Amino acid sequence: MDLAYIPSPSTGVIHLGPIPLRGYAFCIILGVFVAVWLGNKRWIARGGTAGTVADIAVWAVPFGLVGGRLYHVITDYQLYFSEGENWVDAFKIWEGGLGIWGAIAFGAVGAWIGCRRRGIPLPAYADAIAPGIALAQAIGRWGNWFNQELYGKPTDLPWALKITESANREAGLYHPTFLYESLWCVGVAFLVIWADRRFELGHGRAFALYVAAYCAGRGWIEYMRVDEAHHILGLRLNVWTAIIVFVLAVVYMVVSARVRPGREEIVEPRSRKPVETGKTDDDAEDAGTGKAASDDAAEPDDAGDSHDVENGAGNGAGSAAKG
Repeated sequence: MDLAYIPSPSTGVIHLGPIPLRGYAFCIILGVFVAVWLGNKRWIARGGTAGTVADIAVWAVPFGLVGGRLYHVITDYQLYFSEGENWVDAFKIWEGGLGIWGAIAFGAVGAWIGCRRRGIPLPAYADAIAPGIALAQAIGRWGNWFNQELYGKPTDLPWALKITESANREAGLYHPTFLYESLWCVGVAFLVIWADRRFELGHGRAFALYVAAYCAGRGWIEYMRVDEAHHILGLRLNVWTAIIVFVLAVVYMVVSARVRPGREEIVEPRSRKPVETGKTDDDAEDAGTGKAASDDAAEPDDAGDSHDVENGAGNGAGSAAKG
């Protein structure tokens, strides 16, 4: 008898009063809000203006949803276009099926469009939003829990996930890979935040770190899954994708650090507020009082000029100093 396990929800629909909301969609929406909220805070801290992240997200999110769905449908085409399947189901995004690789790729295109319209460098925006994306993924993975999908191999561990019987799945206890990936993504978010503060990552390197760290976890989590997938040389397609993207992200970090060291001083031209690293609050106060200090320092010179005038000497020099 199994004494401990993670139960699966009896239904994938959450009712907000009279309004039905599918759990999968709810997790995606909540994840987007968290990503925009955290991204906005980080963008302001880097010298940008409030609201810019949300404005660009208006472009990035729809592109990301389309790209994520396209990747899923293309890589799992047999679920929709093989004999006996209904191709209309390819449009039922609420039933699950978003490929993170396509979501990030197409989302980047949407973000690029939004950034270009605002005159903002895409790498700076990507750095600000990177931890938020990781947290959005962590929240979004719970949508798989509502749909009872993407679980791992059978296990008798205390945190096993209980799956109920249906036409497409067999009842039993399995590894909760959705939970593993959710926790991994939370760790990735904190890693990027820490590394960004510690090493002052810029020019897209914080985003590249997020990509590399996520791929490292996705590789071993993907290996545990038992759902149907295409294989290449004995490995699941998503494992190969994680390996390739991981290598590209690491190469970008190394090359970018050599070509463009440091961090952008101005991330949003409209704000014209450069971020000065290594400054304390006392330094900021001193900088703010710099003009007053200059004025005080100028007073002796003015007094000296008046003294010269009074003595009838150095009139030309005194006039030049005052000009």
